[in-house]
Amino acid sequence: MLASRCRLSRALAPRVRAPQVCSSFATGPRQQDGTLYEFRTYCLKPSKMNEFLENFKKNVHLRTAHSELVGFWLVEFGGTMNRVFHIWKYDNFAHRTAVRKALAKDKEWQEQFLIPNLAHIDKQESEITYLVPWCKIERPAKEGVYELATFQMKPGGPALWGDAFKRAVHAHVDQGYTKLVGVFHTEYGALNRVHALWWNETADSRAAGRHRSHEDPRVVAAVRESVNYLESQQNTLLIPTSFSPLK
Repeated sequence: MLASRCRLSRALAPRVRAPQVCSSFATGPRQQDGTLYEFRTYCLKPSKMNEFLENFKKNVHLRTAHSELVGFWLVEFGGTMNRVFHIWKYDNFAHRTAVRKALAKDKEWQEQFLIPNLAHIDKQESEITYLVPWCKIERPAKEGVYELATFQMKPGGPALWGDAFKRAVHAHVDQGYTKLVGVFHTEYGALNRVHALWWNETADSRAAGRHRSHEDPRVVAAVRESVNYLESQQNTLLIPTSFSPLK
């Protein structure tokens, strides 16, 4: 009898739902839009940098006939030198697979573009990234320099640190200290990694804006919150090449 009453009490008791973790930086909206961005970095032999760039400029149309090149830059400062960094856009993973298959059959691309350039590359790295749901790629109105700020965040994903990171980014943008091109987070590569791509008119204007932001209490407060979830950060100054769509 007592056991029956206990079962009845449990049945009538209000059910307590488990708390749900929500974030505007969550992965749901990203997965509905399958567009992905491949970040490729080539470490080149120092004596072959100019030759590589000339060949790329001459034959880049053979590669862009297959998929969209977002931007192509020389690494000026930050980390290993003699590097080039480029971003390629794909509709989804199936699109990228189809492009790679088509390139494998493209004799002109292989003979004029791929084979000559391979001899100049010491190492190459690739990451697959998505744009965060709350931004899109903004194309600067004129030529300038770019900065790729790479943040290694603590494990836990966007549900943990996404909102704080978003507030830190917007604090810089809203005050006009720099121009945001796009924010990407890594799907393949080091996880919990976020890349913010910024544009400035010159390296000196970037330095001036950064100094002003350090004295702005609105930016300082937002950044202080975000760094609670930060493990490391690396900034790279990028110079667009003459054939880069993003100048």
